[in-house]
Amino acid sequence: MNLSDASIASMFKTRLEQDGFAVVSACLDEATVELLSKQFDDTRYPERNLLSVPSVQDLAKSKPVREIMEAVLGPACFAVRGIFFNKTRRSNWKVVWHQDLTIAVRERRDVNGFGPWTMKAGVLHVQPPPKVLNGILAIRLHLDESGVDNGPLRVIAGSHREGRLSAEQIGSSDKENSITCTAPRGGAIIMRPLLLHASSACAIPKSRRVIHLEFAAAELPQGLDWHDRVSSERRISVSKSFHN
Repeated sequence: MNLSDASIASMFKTRLEQDGFAVVSACLDEATVELLSKQFDDTRYPERNLLSVPSVQDLAKSKPVREIMEAVLGPACFAVRGIFFNKTRRSNWKVVWHQDLTIAVRERRDVNGFGPWTMKAGVLHVQPPPKVLNGILAIRLHLDESGVDNGPLRVIAGSHREGRLSAEQIGSSDKENSITCTAPRGGAIIMRPLLLHASSACAIPKSRRVIHLEFAAAELPQGLDWHDRVSSERRISVSKSFHN
């Protein structure tokens, strides 16, 4: 799909808003994947604060990533958080059904609707109101193939439209029709934070390296600042294929 075509970009955005996710089968070229794979080798443990890493800053500014984010959030969007995930032989975990509810900020301010506050890897995090979360879009860039046997992401399509859910609501939600999102090496999964998602442990322990980037397009209220901000003037111009 050519996202420089306004009608195709609109269709992509509509489907994403309806389902809360999309799978991009070809996002990063092999040279980029190889370069990142050497830096984030398959023995590396998960870590936060990736937007302090120059190569990840470049990734957040890259044309393949920007074209997807801009198709949904507009050309003024910027990256606000980066996380590295990896399931290895020594670190092979199950992730229960949940929503992503926190953002990283520079300093604490008492703003209505923001809280509770936590510290993660030395960075202040807070749960914002759903309105803020609804303005965030994440892209999960795969450095390894994510197949059915190595703990792929599972999602409940459309669940992000129900807003922030309680633990009881998540526990009682219908998971029978959940969707398993497999992705090839160099592929990506795009998702809204409030989308209910989970993953199982790898049945066959092997690396499943993912660079997770979150983008926003709006400022935070009343003096709150995003902890990180990586922007670019790049515009949409590269073709991509996608499916749900």
